[in-house]
Amino acid sequence: QVQLVESGGGLVQAGGSLGLSCAASGTFFSIRVMGWYRQAPGKQRELVAVISSPGSTNYADSVKGRFTISRNNAKNTVYLQMNSLKPEDTAVYYCNAVLVGVDYWGQGTRVTVSS
Repeated sequence: QVQLVESGGGLVQAGGSLGLSCAASGTFFSIRVMGWYRQAPGKQRELVAVISSPGSTNYADSVKGRFTISRNNAKNTVYLQMNSLKPEDTAVYYCNAVLVGVDYWGQGTRVTVSS
């Protein structure tokens, strides 16, 4: 079992920055992949960025060059630094962890970008 607790998020003006963090706890040896997804009102949940335990990353095209994902394996924590935020980045952001082929999700944290 893995529990994911997110922090960060909030309200920011367009062009601003926010940081999210997600700490994993539970009984496990290591988490292979951690990442962030988001769901805007009326839309499906979509991948934002993922990072493997060695540090390989993958980003949605819409956030490349603006968002940076990182992780601290010793702390089982994943981070998302969001810069140059746009109103279309407004969504609930969910932390995700994949462990032995099972997806675990955080409760979500809301990010609102005002124009």
